[in-house]
This record gives sequence, C-alpha cells and structure tokens, in this order.
Amino acid sequence: MTQRCRLYLITPPRIDLEEFTPHYRAALDGGEVACVQLRLKETSESDIRMAAAVMIPLAHERGISFFINDRPDLAVALGADGVHIGQGDRSYEEARQIVGDERMVGVTCHNSRHLAMVAGESGADYVAFGAFYPTRTKTPKTQADPEIVTWWSELFELPSVAIGGITVDNCAELVKAGTNFLAVSSGVWDHSDGSAKAVALFNERFDEYAL
Repeated sequence: MTQRCRLYLITPPRIDLEEFTPHYRAALDGGEVACVQLRLKETSESDIRMAAAVMIPLAHERGISFFINDRPDLAVALGADGVHIGQGDRSYEEARQIVGDERMVGVTCHNSRHLAMVAGESGADYVAFGAFYPTRTKTPKTQADPEIVTWWSELFELPSVAIGGITVDNCAELVKAGTNFLAVSSGVWDHSDGSAKAVALFNERFDEYAL
C-alpha cells in the first residue's frame, strides 16, 4: 500500500488546437488531474502562446497546476505555474532565476540517482524518472526501472514523477513502487474509449493502491 498517486497530464507533441480542445476539456473533467504540461515540439512560439491562452484558464478553473515545457520565460509570460526542464535544456539555476520562487521547476533525471539528488539539493520542486516503457511520444534517452522510484520515496520527501509509455494497463507497478505522479500523454489521448475514460481509469488504479 502506498500514498495515493496522482495524474500529471502531458499534451501531445503536436496538436490542432481547435480539434484538441474538446478532448483536453473532457480529460480534465474525467477525474482528478493534478498537473498539465504543455509540451509542443517543432512548433512556433506563437502556437505555444495560442495553446496556453486556451489551456491555462481551463486548468486553473479546475484548480489544476499548469507547466510549460523547456521555456521558463514563457512560463512567466503566460502565467503558468511552473516549468519542466530536461537535462539538455537550460540549467535548473537559470530556470529558477527566470521563474523566481513563486513558480515551480521540475527536472528530468532520466534513470540517474545522481542527477535526482543534484536536482533535489538545488531546490527543484520535483524530479522526473523515465522512460519506464516504450513510448511513441519521443525517443527515450534512458530506460528506468520502477525500483528507482521506490528508492527515492524511501529516502526523500521531494515528489517524484514517473514518465514514459505509461498506460492504464501497465501503471500498477509504478503506482505500487511509490511514485507520487504518473506523467501520461498517449496513454490518455490515444485511449480507445477517449480521454475522459482514460483519466477515470487512471484514478481508479490510484484509489486501488492508495493508503
């Protein structure tokens, strides 16, 4: 039995905003969502701004935190709650300097205990481990084992996020391992019964293994 896990929803890397918005709204209303990350790749800044203008208010209306991927400057400019940075992006220190102490900074740590401890000691608000399973969203740089989130949860209070190919069908091992959040993209957006049903099913899994 573990503390209840929560859902960290990540957008697809490319979206048609008009087509995507109903699926996004349905997902937010399908069950508890803790966070949303806008992760648009190979697109213009204007597209990111337009998406954020629609998506941030819908999240905030529901008390959901909103993160921008890679761009601390846009997180501030667009009124997001934080930024998520990878190891190949800006440094944590630079991101923190830009967003200040009022906003959150999450850090990708791949499958590295060392990177996670460095991020935690630096002041990150969460550490993200992965990828745990094959994913079509991006090409993973590393393969992580669920044991790393168990190790982290037993030693540190800082939240951990598990990411990479997570679906309703394979999430149980990570939930039981003790991760605080599951970061999910295609596991919600490509679910055969729709995004709302996927969110509902993830929350059922979380309830099943919660204290």
